[in-house]
Amino acid sequence: MALQYSHTTTQQTLDPSNMSNVCSETSTKPGLFMDVVTIIIICVGLPLTLLAIYAVYSLVEKDRAAPVYVINLLISDLVQLCCMIAEVAQPKHVQIHDVFFYIYYFGVMASVGFMVCIALERYLVIACPLWYRFRRTIKISLVVCGVVWALPLFYILPVFLEVNYEVSLIIFAIFFLLPYPLFIFFLAGTLKALSAASRIPPDEKRRIVAILVLVLLTYTVLFLPGIIWSLIKKARTDRIFCYLSYTIIKFSPLADLFLYVFLRKGAVDKLLASLCCCRIDTNYINRPTA
Repeated sequence: MALQYSHTTTQQTLDPSNMSNVCSETSTKPGLFMDVVTIIIICVGLPLTLLAIYAVYSLVEKDRAAPVYVINLLISDLVQLCCMIAEVAQPKHVQIHDVFFYIYYFGVMASVGFMVCIALERYLVIACPLWYRFRRTIKISLVVCGVVWALPLFYILPVFLEVNYEVSLIIFAIFFLLPYPLFIFFLAGTLKALSAASRIPPDEKRRIVAILVLVLLTYTVLFLPGIIWSLIKKARTDRIFCYLSYTIIKFSPLADLFLYVFLRKGAVDKLLASLCCCRIDTNYINRPTA
């Protein structure tokens, strides 16, 4: 998603491996701002991600499948953050830059796959509780994780082997577009099945709905611009939109950290209680005095 410079020709051709150059080729300001944003994301996201991986690992024995997917999601975020460090370091050789870019988007695509797994797992808890109770095992979760890690290769390998650019874009668009209706279906199906799930405690229901809403909002805000960029040819020529879509997707590791917060029991209730307290305090302050 940027300009790839050939050593044998001066012609600049669009390639999904250098989007940042497209966004900032006419000015150093966008590139400088992008570097600052990237450094902030690394400084905040790297220690918190490592801490979250350690904390979620302790939940594996309790909740089984869900923490396994979240741990892999956080590992994919760790891959992205490490590649961001390489991007900020600006390696001298173009080949090294390209390798780290491919690894970065490999991590991004893997994170999308694990977001789908988390949303599906939460949906099954509500919609098919009995089936899910007897089918969920660590072994099945690990097999699913292996498949998710392998799927991004269907995009990375064609790009690495310099397959036609339009073909690479089609694969990119399909990969990122397919999860979007799934997230909507999981959320709608969960809300529809909530009334029938009488055996699930109310706080668990709120936690599941909160996770699904968070996943859908995260995907809409962070990934939808990239989907539009890959599908609409006019959007690929708009440098501002290109710069925006490349920058906001870097916030994905920070957004994924909230999944760990909502996985913890009582987190949603505390958040709702805080919001209710703020509302009560506001009403009390605004109440007219006699």
